[in-house]
Amino acid sequence: MRKSILIIPPLFLVAVAFGQEERPRNLSAFDLKRIHFGFTVGVNTMDVGFTRNYAAEDFLYADLSHLLPGFQVSIVSDLRLNKNWNLRFLPGISFGSREIYFYDYNQGVVGEVPPMPNVANPVPLGPSFLDFPLHFKYRSHRVNNYRPYLVGGTNFRYDMSAKKPGVYDSESEEYVKFRRGDLYLEFGFGVDTYLRYFKFAPEIKLGVGLMNIIDPQGRTGHPEFANSIASARSYILMLNFHFE
Repeated sequence: MRKSILIIPPLFLVAVAFGQEERPRNLSAFDLKRIHFGFTVGVNTMDVGFTRNYAAEDFLYADLSHLLPGFQVSIVSDLRLNKNWNLRFLPGISFGSREIYFYDYNQGVVGEVPPMPNVANPVPLGPSFLDFPLHFKYRSHRVNNYRPYLVGGTNFRYDMSAKKPGVYDSESEEYVKFRRGDLYLEFGFGVDTYLRYFKFAPEIKLGVGLMNIIDPQGRTGHPEFANSIASARSYILMLNFHFE
């Protein structure tokens, strides 16, 4: 046992030395570029956090039944500020869906068609958005063909499918609406991987909505839906793949 313990430190040092061994570098001059471009594809899942107005008359409990997958594409514009910092603008379009259900627990209605319209039926929230992220990217020192980084900034997201506040289609079953625009605080991390002909970077990022997206003006004749939600804020989790 003692001999085995004495062997462990040398093996550890050998492993560390092997991990730090210099290997041929791909795209050795890539990080010296002042400006470069690329594109991004990714997947996402969207969520909503509610502050409920339990004191509302005819209160209905709003919630998301499940999270639905979405995807996004964007263009990468990257400005090198110095050795470690970059400024990135990634305009694009994202697709996703959030279905909000309303429940009336006083009537025992949970997951079935209730006596009042649309209490347990889903209310869709924005299937397509325009994104305008502006991020700062901090990169660590490059090790061989890998360079971890942190990213953070803001993103203005515009719901292209949303109608004007307070405007409801007479033939639709919509009983609550959400605002068109929202400002997100986004942060995440990833790893720049230098391949032979381009740089590839997988990245995980979280977006937190800063604005109340609920439209307080409910549908005429059914104010209980909008009145039951004091505020609603968006969340989005993204897995992106950058090609630059």
